Amino acid sequence: MTETIATEAKPRSQIAVVVAIVAGVLIVGLGIVFAGRFGTDVTVAASPLIGKPVPDLTLPLLEEDGEVAFSDMRGEILVINFWASWCLACREEHGALVAASNDYADFGVTFIGVNYQDSLEPAQRFLDELGRGDEYVYVVDNDSTAGFALGVLGIPETFFVDREGTIVGKISGPTTYELLSRTLDNIIVGKAVDSVKTGEVQNR
Repeated sequence: MTETIATEAKPRSQIAVVVAIVAGVLIVGLGIVFAGRFGTDVTVAASPLIGKPVPDLTLPLLEEDGEVAFSDMRGEILVINFWASWCLACREEHGALVAASNDYADFGVTFIGVNYQDSLEPAQRFLDELGRGDEYVYVVDNDSTAGFALGVLGIPETFFVDREGTIVGKISGPTTYELLSRTLDNIIVGKAVDSVKTGEVQNR
């Protein structure tokens, strides 16, 4: 009787060991996978627009008569920022955009603020409160044509266009002066830039 119990216990203990080994292997494997994912900068995300020409859009100026055509700005580096008065993250990044627009004006960089899904009076109050860039161009995307053409999923989103009219970078979420400066410095000297997600975008 004792021998029978011992004989039965032995296979069971061997099965338990095998199960433990398999479980350990799975845990280690999953650990490697998750470490690989979370050990890298997951904020970097590819954009399907990178390397493609900027859409030939013509948008009305926000606060005065006239309009702006992207095609007329060939030869300049463009920073196209989609914003709105109701967007909290847009308030967070506004000072950095204004400062960079002033600092990089002499390098042939034009900042275009595209007011998106907003109304004129709230947009003007936003600018009255937070300030306007001296060299900043403010336009309005009345029917979301520009947002659709550039695949805007929410705001703020910022696109970078090189002097040849090619989209070379994108920031999803609020930007900072450091990120703007680093990206523009790379574009000016001809280095590659990428798409970066800094945070969540908002929709109305």
